[in-house]
Amino acid sequence: MTSVTDPETNPEANIELEDAEQQAAKFERVREAHKTEVAEDYVELIDDLINANGEARVVELAERMGVSHATVNKIIQRLQREGLVISKPYRSIFLTDEGRALAQAARRRHEIVVRFLKAAGVSDATAEIDAEGVEHHVSEETLECLSALTLKIEK
Repeated sequence: MTSVTDPETNPEANIELEDAEQQAAKFERVREAHKTEVAEDYVELIDDLINANGEARVVELAERMGVSHATVNKIIQRLQREGLVISKPYRSIFLTDEGRALAQAARRRHEIVVRFLKAAGVSDATAEIDAEGVEHHVSEETLECLSALTLKIEK
């Protein structure tokens, strides 16, 4: 039996790998994005709740995130350690200046991605859903290009 990865019978299997350091840097960037995406989603929602209701509470965060109260409490503790929120047991949650800045940056990225996807013909609902994943993984350079391209498409 011949293996499909045998370079003698499958020349396409004989690929060249990129430099290990370059490849590792790409994976590191993805790992960093995964670390920050939960914090970004939470501070953005906390900011939205404060703007809409004057406060953000664990019960509403849990409901809107679709997770348990225990999960929200664990994440709020992490966000407090990172200096993004201020909270006391059984009280509202507030953003620090750093938390507000992170929420604004996350919202800006989200809006750029949503506008681009809609301009490309993606439905509103799908654009909102897809942007939730994409927004955490794009560079500032890519966001600038998406924004410029969106302006050209929308003309």
